[in-house]
Amino acid sequence: MAKLGKRTTAAREQFAGQEDVTIDDAVKLVKSNAKAKFDETIEVAMNLGVDPRHADQMVRGVVSLPNGTGKTVRVAVFARGAKAEEAQAAGADIVGAEDLMETVQSGKIDFDRCIATPDMMPIVGRLGKVLGPRNLMPNPKVGTVTMDVKEAVEAAKGGQVQFKAEKNGVVHAGVGKASFDEAAIKANVMSFVDAVSKAKPAGAKGSYMKRVFLSSTMGPSISVSVDSATGNDPDA
Repeated sequence: MAKLGKRTTAAREQFAGQEDVTIDDAVKLVKSNAKAKFDETIEVAMNLGVDPRHADQMVRGVVSLPNGTGKTVRVAVFARGAKAEEAQAAGADIVGAEDLMETVQSGKIDFDRCIATPDMMPIVGRLGKVLGPRNLMPNPKVGTVTMDVKEAVEAAKGGQVQFKAEKNGVVHAGVGKASFDEAAIKANVMSFVDAVSKAKPAGAKGSYMKRVFLSSTMGPSISVSVDSATGNDPDA
């Protein structure tokens, strides 16, 4: 077993024995222990009572975080003509059609979000095996297949986060940076949790939101009280 560094060991000691803490305590602990030489990402993970293999239990959606993600997001747009020009004017990093498809097929994927106008989907559809596993496939349900490319690009650049349940029912996302103040991190976490809560599928049975965890890129995770994370804590 690899030997843990002093910083990691100290962080784990602080987190030890703490379960289902309030959102305020979780944010304070995670932020105070994010001491890497780079600005660590604050990450939230949620265990949901769903089986995404069933269509009526799939959880996916999008949320605009009130304080942004702190991350520079590179956006690619599949569009032609006036819509391509609109995307470029809105700040898209890469714009194209067949040429962009060929670039992606060659294995060069230099973007974090992919947007397409509806008429481009026959082309984009050929890239399903490449973009799908990376959660980059444009989808009308999360606003990435749209004629309003200006709004979609600006939303992606402005702190919009997509989420999708993995096969074990886990949803996770980066919701800020360790350099954010505690209030900003808390607001982002609660906005994300609220969006996942509202995305509860019709086929979900029993307890939907089982566990919530908060961590930083290099730090251990801590479990957060679901009631506190959802703003339903009667003691808050």
